[in-house]
Parts: sequence; C-alpha cells; structure tokens
Amino acid sequence: MQLPNTLEGARQADQADPLHHFRNQFLFPQHNGSDCLYFCGNSLGLQPKGVRPALLHELDHWAEHGVEGHFRGEMPWMHYHRFLTEAAARLVGALPEEVVVMNTLTVNLHLMMVSFYRPTPGRYKIIMEAGAFPSDQYAMESQVRWHGFDPETAIVEIAPRPGEDTLRTEDILQIIEKEADTLALVMFGGVNYYTGQFYDLEKIAAAGHRAGAFVGFDLAHAAGNVPMQLHDWGADFAVWCSYKYLNSGPGGPSGAFVHQRHAHNPQLPRFAGWWGHDENERFQMKKGFKPMPGAAGWQLSNAQIFSFAAHKASLDLFDQAGMQALRTKSLQLTAFLEKVLMDADGGRNLFRIITPRDPEARGCQISMLTDDRGKVLFEYLSENGVLADWREPNVIRLAPVPLYNSFEDVWRLGTLIVSCES
Repeated sequence: MQLPNTLEGARQADQADPLHHFRNQFLFPQHNGSDCLYFCGNSLGLQPKGVRPALLHELDHWAEHGVEGHFRGEMPWMHYHRFLTEAAARLVGALPEEVVVMNTLTVNLHLMMVSFYRPTPGRYKIIMEAGAFPSDQYAMESQVRWHGFDPETAIVEIAPRPGEDTLRTEDILQIIEKEADTLALVMFGGVNYYTGQFYDLEKIAAAGHRAGAFVGFDLAHAAGNVPMQLHDWGADFAVWCSYKYLNSGPGGPSGAFVHQRHAHNPQLPRFAGWWGHDENERFQMKKGFKPMPGAAGWQLSNAQIFSFAAHKASLDLFDQAGMQALRTKSLQLTAFLEKVLMDADGGRNLFRIITPRDPEARGCQISMLTDDRGKVLFEYLSENGVLADWREPNVIRLAPVPLYNSFEDVWRLGTLIVSCES
C-alpha cells in the first residue's frame, strides 16, 4: 500500500515504525534551532550518542592502565578486533572467521588485491563497473601498472547501454563470459555510489568463478545499507568502510572479508604485518610470518582503539535493530521518498531519477539527475536546513537512512522542493 503524501500520513507511518525510537540514539546537526533534514548518510553517517561515552571509556582505560591496557579490563586492546568481529560478520552475512576490522577502505582493497590479483601473461584483465568510485578506479589502475600491464587493455569497464542510466545484469554476465580466457579478477561495487544501483552480487560472483577468475566486492555503499550473504554468495574477498551507513565517524575503520576456502591457506601471497602473526607466538619476536587463521591473518598493525570504539558503538545499534528490519523500513522509506520527489517536481522537469525504480535493485538512496537548475535547487535546500550531497556534474544524492530518518523528514523535504522557484 502506497503511503499518502501528507504530513498526517507521514506522522502515522512514523508512529507505526518499530524502528522509530532509534532516531533518538543519534545527534543531528542543527538549523535555526531545530534538527536539520539529514539525507547524507551515504557520505557520512550521523554520530551515535553512544560514541562519546565509548571514547571516554577508552581514555579512562588508557589513563588508568597505560600500556597494560592492552591486557587488562573487559575489552583489552590486544584483542579489540575480536569485539567487533561477530557483529560485523552478521552485518555482511559471513562467518566470524571470515571477517576482520582493520585499516581503512582503500588500504584493505590493496591488501586484498595483493592476494587475489595475481595476473599472468595470459590472465591479467580486471572487470569492473564504469563510473566506479574514484578510489576503486585508482586502485585498479595502480595495481595493473604495478604488475607491468596497461590499464587501457587490462581494465574492462562495463557501462550502461546507450540511453540507460544503470547496468543490466545480463550485460555484466555476458561480458564476464566473453573475457573469460584472459580474466584474472572481477571487482565490482556492491551499490554504485552515483546511481544507487544494488548489483546482483551472487550472480556476478558465480559468473566470475565460472570464468576462472577471482571475485571481489567494494561494499562501501552497501554495508549497513542492504542485506548481504557474502559467505553463501561465494565472493573471494570484500572490503567496506564504516563512516557512511555504519555511522562510525570520519575516516572510520574498514572491514574485510576473506572467504573460508582461502582463510586457512598460509601459502596465499599477502603483505604481512606483526598483528596478523599468530597471536600465541606474536611476542616471541621471531622471524618467519605465521598468519593467524581466518581473515585476521591479513592484519598489519594493532587496532586504532578510539575509532574501533566508535565503530563498536554503532555496530551495537545494528545488532539491536537487525538488518532485515532495517531493510523493510528502507524499502518503505525510499519508496515514499520517490513518490514525494515526483509529486514535488509537479511536471517542472527539475530532475530525473536515475536510481533503479525496482526496490530490490537499490538501497536507501535516490539520485536526481538535474539540468542547469540543479545547483540552484541544491543550494536552496542547503539554505533551508537540508544536508544532501551534490556530485558533479549534476546529481543530487539523497539517502533516507532507516536508522535515523523519518517519514516526516521525507515529507518536509518534498515541501521545500515544491517551494523552490528554480
């Protein structure tokens, strides 16, 4: 049933929302003394109220114990990554041993490619989506050059068909099959940052493996946004950040997934670090790297405790809410945003929605492709307390995040677009 585009209808939906109380667990930037309309969780999530006491706890722990904080207390720093592992694994549909929180996103992407991009003269190509986030583009380009190949011939980018905004799954699978003889790696985003398209990762992984290639995913815009089953889907590896939908603060730590079939293979090439060495022997300070079992064996350095503490505060909220419940609200809230936007445009043709209209093919994001009036509209919204995201050359991204956005937020956004004279 479609929600009526009225203030009363929005408020009734909020009253019926079993997740509405989570909104009170976040701090909103202010505009003229009131909470702003925050639709920028696909760039930086709001701060959970639990972050400040979590950080203060670790500061107190440091003050009390000094270096012994690594071994004392309920959450000794020596093992801190373990306190994040199970929640992170539930979030992406993985086994705990397949997941580790460490480093930052692009660092982890390069570390995974050390292990899983092993080109040969015959198999050297990488397939990825055209228009991927620049971090992925630069990582692929530099990895290819590092191995002595030309990005122009080694990287195959899959673009939408002429006149279309998003990729068709059948086109992705067809190109993977076409390039099978020379393909080393399929490296796709989970949700495209620009259009908001949620790719069929299970089918992509299966096609990549049929072609004899490794398969990896960048889940920066998918983790905490859409339900995933990485273990069952069979990807070889995946990486994600925590500062977008996972609300863990600017520059927050990254997660990494290594499938179980690889996680106990000490012969798999990798860049090694002290913290990835068998913790039972770590302080013996001996030569000869012996990786910890599972994804933890890819760790380099000890945990960044303060950012890990912020991340744990957010993961605790996800555990309380549950990804399935969040996805249910996300589908409703994003559909309501789509309706509100179309009603607000009212035939003025201010924008065109380029995010898939199929709810199952998108996360909690709507991308509006504008014309030369777009920047005026974006600035008008900003001046009136809306925090959204402008992406060059002419897209406004809006993320209705189910943990803290309300149906009334969406309705109020619509009234502002109606009142804009652009």
